[in-house]
Amino acid sequence: MKKDTSWGKVASWYDTVVSDDNSYQNRVILPNMMRMVLPEQKIRILDLACGQGFFSRAFAGAGSRVTGLDIAGELIQIAKERAGHNEEYVVGDAHDLSRFRDGEFDTVTMVLALQNIEMMAQTVREIGRVIKAGGKCILVLNHPAFRIPDHTSWGFDDAAKKQYRRIDEYMSESRKIIDMNPGKPGTNTTVSFHRPIQNYSKSLANAGLAILRIEEWVSHKKSEQGPRQGMEDRARKEIPMFMCLECVKLSEGVSKK
Repeated sequence: MKKDTSWGKVASWYDTVVSDDNSYQNRVILPNMMRMVLPEQKIRILDLACGQGFFSRAFAGAGSRVTGLDIAGELIQIAKERAGHNEEYVVGDAHDLSRFRDGEFDTVTMVLALQNIEMMAQTVREIGRVIKAGGKCILVLNHPAFRIPDHTSWGFDDAAKKQYRRIDEYMSESRKIIDMNPGKPGTNTTVSFHRPIQNYSKSLANAGLAILRIEEWVSHKKSEQGPRQGMEDRARKEIPMFMCLECVKLSEGVSKK
C-alpha cells in the first residue's frame, strides 16, 4: 500500500530546491560527501532517505553501486526516471531494512533526514546491521546544538557589532511540526525532532558504530549589502549549519549503557 507522506506531497518543489545551483545540497553538502564517501572505490552504498536521488546519482556517477531508499513514492519515481548505470531505488521505511541482508553494504549515507525520523534508535540499529564490519556510515544533520526549531534564534548586539545565536533549550528532546510552505501555513507540514548530540552518540554505540570523525559545515551564502552585512557574514562562518558524523562498523558490538 502506498504511504501518504509529507515529502511526497511536495516532491516537485523539493526537487527544484535541492537541484538549484546555489542550494546547500549543491554547494556545501555534496562536495563534502564526495570527499568523505570516496565513491570512486566502487563500493556498495545504501543511500537512506534518498529523496529524488540527488546524492545517489553522484555516488553512482563516480563508480559505486548505489541503492536509494525513501518513504515517499513520488520522490522515488523521480529518482527512477533519472536513474543511470549502477542505480536502483526502492520505497521503504528507514527503520525497517529487512529487505537487505546483514552486512550487505560497504557504506550507508543519510543526509538531513535522521532528525525527521521518530524511530531514530531503531533506524540506527538497522543501519548498523546492514553495514559490513569495517564499513562506514555517514550522517548529516542540521546542527543539533545550533538549529533547534523554536528554541534557537539570531540576535544582534549593535554596540559590540556582533550577531549571535541564542540557544534556549538544548538538552531537552523536542518534537516540532514544521510548515513546509511558510507562505501558506498549515497547507503541508512535516515533523522534526531535536535530540542532543549524546543521544545520537549513544544510539550509534548501541548499534556497533563508532564515531571516527565529527565535521561541522558552515553556510556558503553571503548577506545583502547593509549595515549588518559584516556581522551576519562573520556569524555565518562561526556558527555551523550542519554536523556530519562519520562512523565505522565495529567487528564486535559494544555494551549498552
